[in-house]
Amino acid sequence: MDSIRTERLVLRNFRREDGPDLLAYLREPRVSCFLSLRTEDLAAAEAEAARRAGSDEYLAVCLAATGRVIGDVFAMPEPPDTYSVGWNFHANAGGTGFATEAARALFEHLFTAGQARRLYAYVEEDNTPSQRLCERLGMRAEGLFKEFISFRADEHGEPVFENTLQYALLRTEWLARVG
Repeated sequence: MDSIRTERLVLRNFRREDGPDLLAYLREPRVSCFLSLRTEDLAAAEAEAARRAGSDEYLAVCLAATGRVIGDVFAMPEPPDTYSVGWNFHANAGGTGFATEAARALFEHLFTAGQARRLYAYVEEDNTPSQRLCERLGMRAEGLFKEFISFRADEHGEPVFENTLQYALLRTEWLARVG
């Protein structure tokens, strides 16, 4: 995929050499839905970066000024014209507007070049920052799934089920927002 450039960021395919930056935010995932991506060491992070490099589903979000990877955005296609979208950023990127800037660029790409009709995102009920991001992007909450999914177990080995919100946005809604 061609790189997507914004004022401060470059969204591009991952490269194996992105391993150290990927390790920085996958070593201790802040949101439970990313626990399965926990990466223990540089070799595992390099392998994950190499795996991602073979696909357009995960895009590295890099600072334009330095090229450093600060997170990723992803879009999983569901033919014929729907994508499940999301984002994962290093804790140090919080409050900078980078996630909003990157997600907007991804959405623009999916609705134009990708010819998406509908985008949706799942967000844990306790993940307020991602809920606010969805709303800033013009997504609407479509529903709350009670005890929808489990990403971890409690001290007795029993699954801990989480309530999950679904947000969505149609191309017609996006076009009405951007003019």
